[in-house]
Amino acid sequence: MATSTRTTQRTTQEWQAADAAHFLHPFTDHQGLAKKGARIIERADNIYLWDSEGHKILDAMSGLWCVNVGYGQEALVQAATKQLRQLPFYNAFFQTATTPAIELAELLAEVSPPGFEHVFFAGSGSEGNDTVVRMVRRYWDILGQPNRQVIISRNNAYHGSTMAGASLGGMSGMHAQGGLPIPGIQHIEQPYWWDHGRTQGLTRSEFGLVAARWLEERILAIGAENVAAFIGEPVQGAGGVIIPPATYWPEIQRICDKYGVLVVADEVICGFGRTGAWWGSQTMGFRPDLMTFAKGVTSGYVPLGGVMVGERIARALVDQGGEFNHGYTYSGHPVACAVALANIGLIRELGLVERVKNDTGPYLAQRFAELAEHPLVGDAETCGLMGALLLVKNRATGAAFDEAVGIGMVCRGHCFGNGLIMRAVGDRMIIAPPLVITRAQIDEMMVLIRRCLDLTLADAHAHGWLK
Repeated sequence: MATSTRTTQRTTQEWQAADAAHFLHPFTDHQGLAKKGARIIERADNIYLWDSEGHKILDAMSGLWCVNVGYGQEALVQAATKQLRQLPFYNAFFQTATTPAIELAELLAEVSPPGFEHVFFAGSGSEGNDTVVRMVRRYWDILGQPNRQVIISRNNAYHGSTMAGASLGGMSGMHAQGGLPIPGIQHIEQPYWWDHGRTQGLTRSEFGLVAARWLEERILAIGAENVAAFIGEPVQGAGGVIIPPATYWPEIQRICDKYGVLVVADEVICGFGRTGAWWGSQTMGFRPDLMTFAKGVTSGYVPLGGVMVGERIARALVDQGGEFNHGYTYSGHPVACAVALANIGLIRELGLVERVKNDTGPYLAQRFAELAEHPLVGDAETCGLMGALLLVKNRATGAAFDEAVGIGMVCRGHCFGNGLIMRAVGDRMIIAPPLVITRAQIDEMMVLIRRCLDLTLADAHAHGWLK
């Protein structure tokens, strides 16, 4: 047996040098990172991380929107270990199944809204959204409407970084590389009231209807007979926690029903309790035909993703469709499914969905509202355990900082320097802490956020950015 050369007896600088020499990070300027050196995370527990220098960090982003049950949950470790010993892998090809995949499919149907009885497993949310593209087009083929090819999404949406996922997303920086989007995908404007409704003097409720009707305008321009589906995150996560007005999604549903367009909810971030319901679409009041999931299904302990498939699509695929020529080596991976079973069981045991809805979600909203009084904050909003602060130069007018200032990155730097992980998306500072966070830990997080806002404000004064 080969001897491992892996060692943990290295200094931070040695880890950073090895990282720069060999590890290409996602969404990273590698030259810039090599000069600065990566932060090396060594261990975690509950909602906290510790780096190689021994610094304790409050993880207000749940890893990458995923560690819903927090770090160090022994039940998930034991589930993975037991399954690794019994059956570490087998595939779902060749008319074969494993018991964890079957059990998880049953459980996911149980915690999903009525009408979702079938699951297609993948390895990630990106793979799930690639599956959506294949599945909705196959569905319309089966129904004898092969011209229904176009899928409509939104600007500033994020649906993954595979070719189809990145095309579905509306991130201009991603589309600028690799010849994206692929054909048959179009975008409408996002339902961001601050940029598109406030400036027109519309209330949030009024704007929600206006923004939804941008979809109807696009369907009519394309021709309903050519439109396969509309896809959207219930709350746009990576785009900056863009929370649509309450009027938005019900109107989207009405429009899609009117023109026979499928509705796809990308629940990769919003699913499994993040918004105070099992699924974000339940919080936002719409009834999707497909739901993409990942992240919170295993709390990020192992990779797993997939698509909850509504019955009209499932029945077409199962009863009429013949072979669906699509799938992955790791579809229904037994270890991932075993961990997901334990994870969902723990979410239920701890009552995390109900806690977010009735306790910690409202408390976070209350504490976030207090931050709206800070001189740098133009808008503060939450949905369940997601939140965003918009940093502005002038609260009275809503005037933005010069883009060259990069005020969000300035604030993020102070967060990293003060034991807090808070993400910057442009001038929006966003959080999505683990669902196990307590009120006392929310208070602790608020102290850190306010300290970082104050330090950012001091920078703004010192450098003349407020003029």
